[in-house]
Amino acid sequence: MTSEKLILRHDYWKNINIQQSDIDFLYNYLLETETPQTSFELIGVLISKRIQQEVELAKRRQLGDKNTYLPKNHYQVNQVLAFPALGWQQGEILLDRQGYNPELPPFNVIKIKFDNGELREFATDLDEHVLNNPPEITLDDESLNSEYILSTHQENLTQKLQNELINNPDFVLVADRWFPKALLIDINIGHLNIAEATLDMGNGGPLPTPSIMEHLDINKGNNSKLAQFSLDYALQEDKRFDEVGPAGEMLWFLKHLEPKDVLETPLFLRYQPDEYDRSVLTNDMLALEQRLADELTPTFEETQDTEKVELRLLFPHWRTGTIPLSYFAKKIFPTAYEAPHIRFWLVDGNTKDKFPAWVVRKEGYVYGLSEWYNTRGLIPGSIIRLRKSTNRGEVIIQTSNQRSSRDYVRSILIGSDGGIVFATLRQVIKAEYDERMAMFLSDIEGLDEIWQNAQKSRNSLESIMMNMIRNLTKLTPQGHVHASELYAAVNLVRRCPPGPILALLTTRPQFVHVGDMYYHLKD
Repeated sequence: MTSEKLILRHDYWKNINIQQSDIDFLYNYLLETETPQTSFELIGVLISKRIQQEVELAKRRQLGDKNTYLPKNHYQVNQVLAFPALGWQQGEILLDRQGYNPELPPFNVIKIKFDNGELREFATDLDEHVLNNPPEITLDDESLNSEYILSTHQENLTQKLQNELINNPDFVLVADRWFPKALLIDINIGHLNIAEATLDMGNGGPLPTPSIMEHLDINKGNNSKLAQFSLDYALQEDKRFDEVGPAGEMLWFLKHLEPKDVLETPLFLRYQPDEYDRSVLTNDMLALEQRLADELTPTFEETQDTEKVELRLLFPHWRTGTIPLSYFAKKIFPTAYEAPHIRFWLVDGNTKDKFPAWVVRKEGYVYGLSEWYNTRGLIPGSIIRLRKSTNRGEVIIQTSNQRSSRDYVRSILIGSDGGIVFATLRQVIKAEYDERMAMFLSDIEGLDEIWQNAQKSRNSLESIMMNMIRNLTKLTPQGHVHASELYAAVNLVRRCPPGPILALLTTRPQFVHVGDMYYHLKD
């Protein structure tokens, strides 16, 4: 039997529109399976359905269309036919005459003029002919390969499907799993109150859904997964509860018992954007940005190993007990489909001690390290290393051990006028640090007061930079300041990523570049 290769338009999947018939199909599919499905799973089902639709359409076109040429049929002059064996080319019948072949029963011959002007003749009224059997449809083309379609168009298709489902009141979404709202098991206010009490007894959580269900009288029927999904949805819609589990794991916490600095961005991490032109940044400046790994810096191409990350501790993060959730650090820490806060464990790579921490996804930081910073003797400028753990929901954090020593480091004092004073003094240092960014702080309350006052009167970034350079140049005989030193110094009094600072260094004439990212003020 001959075969016909079914090929879709090259842009079929790119420009596909999710139709109401697709939504109805998925709704009925979920009703039949009675199992919540992820967007990825539903896209796979929808792709298979669309491919089957195209195959059935091609078969109908072969068998049921009176304008499809089959040798057994009889046709009329001026009729337009399509020819499956010729790639469905179309042509008009110009002539119908009687044919003759002593080896064949009586038949007719039609003369066809194709759209391209070509003339050809074909037999009709022949009951026995190989072309009476439509060619078998083959699915060899990559446009009909589910795996290829998913690998190439998954993001586009998933986004289109989610846009349709999220606005459809018949569907509910919990942790990227969809289900018909009509089939949810009833979870009443009494169930939710008991769930709150259960979490309260556990210091707010986190607890997985099955642990909460043990305390609830819910009719699970024959589908415990559906009962769990129904409870997850009810908890999700109640503002008392916060889902804090990593992707693939539902964990619940009482929102009012979460740390304040998880629910609200700490003062020292609040950034009021400074407008600047990134096109003025040199390649050296972009490389420095990437090395500093500030969470407020735009994303970079993935040019380093994301199984482990090294970062320099900036004062605002040191003060609030946080880690910047930079582009590269995001690859290390657990993520979630929707949850804005993720509760997980940090493991000290030196002592193996574990302590809880929180990923605050939207604001871009990890909270919960104040005690660890204090125990390890870290200062602003200390070097921290992060790496993935083989255990789910854990991240390994480490600093290089060194014996306590008295080193000359940049020390921060508060002057009688309430301003910052830099001095190079011997201090007891317990952990590895970056010499350009290290700062020993002796008056935390004084710095806190500077930040509080800055909320009332906001100085320009340029004036802060000039003041910092004037003070820093007094510490070196050359009178030069490295860009990373200036970045660390500016962040003593105001949260700012390196980009705006570097842009001012290269566009303002009072900042003179002397090479290797060192600057001084113009005389």
